[in-house]
Amino acid sequence: MNPANRHSQQIEDQALTWANRLDGGELPPEDRVALDAWLARDSAHEWRLAHYRQFYAQLHGTLPAMAAAGMIAAEESVAPVLARRRWLGWGAAAAVAFTAGTIFWLMRPQTIATVAAQRATVTLADGSRVELNARTRLAVTMRRDSRRVRLERGEAAFTVTHDPARPFFVETAAGTVRVTGTVFDVRAAPSGKLEVTVVEGRVAVRPVDADGHEFPAPRALAAGDQLVFDPATAAVDVTRPAAIDDALAWREGRVVFAGAPLREALERFAAYHQRNLSAAPEVADLPLGGRYTLDDLDQFLRSLEQALPVKVWRQGDGSVRIVGAPRAP
Repeated sequence: MNPANRHSQQIEDQALTWANRLDGGELPPEDRVALDAWLARDSAHEWRLAHYRQFYAQLHGTLPAMAAAGMIAAEESVAPVLARRRWLGWGAAAAVAFTAGTIFWLMRPQTIATVAAQRATVTLADGSRVELNARTRLAVTMRRDSRRVRLERGEAAFTVTHDPARPFFVETAAGTVRVTGTVFDVRAAPSGKLEVTVVEGRVAVRPVDADGHEFPAPRALAAGDQLVFDPATAAVDVTRPAAIDDALAWREGRVVFAGAPLREALERFAAYHQRNLSAAPEVADLPLGGRYTLDDLDQFLRSLEQALPVKVWRQGDGSVRIVGAPRAP
């Protein structure tokens, strides 16, 4: 084995050993210091370790299927499976094949989703954190030169670990957001609009119109900026909301409206609860303000009748229709 291959194999071996140790629980302080020193010596160390740790997490969920297929004994845990196959049964060539196969498997998109009225927070293999709003679905692909999230629907807030060598992309049907490390929110609205809100750092947004044509140049956003893009009209609107935290209030189970059209407020609650909420044309654009609890749909509907000249009609199929109602003299 030439020196380059030997060095690469050594990194693989060390990464697998550390992943094995971490999978067993918290490290003692002296081992944590040793791990930090190992990670600091070479940028490749962090990438290798992250992939092995993700592999461990995924393998924990697939062991029953592997046992059913006869690949392992039913009582196997993750560490013995890797240890036996990695060191005892395969030899050097097969070990390299296993490593390559492991990395290939880890690079496959991993799907994360929430259901109606559910929020969740996940930590990705690179340390980035993603907070998912209700009825959100995304696919994550971690590669050596990039990190990609496909937001298929819903809304997510990202706290991205800084890594200039591996840019972080959030792709939606209406455009792509590119960062290297920052805090921002992306919403793929049911209407098809793309909303991007930047809390910290900078991002670049490249919209895609309704015909699938990508804009020739990205729009740069800084902290405090909010972009709304409508693919149907190709209109891009960038503003600086007075209270940027209000746009992210959903992370605490709330939503804030400041003169939003009633139809947009209903869209928010409809998406969260997977309910059919609609407004008659004569009231759809009435401005609504206030702070509401996302989980309490009934209270929100009662508040509408108090704040606006409307009447809430509940249908037998569970849908809700908001219509005009005269105010009492």
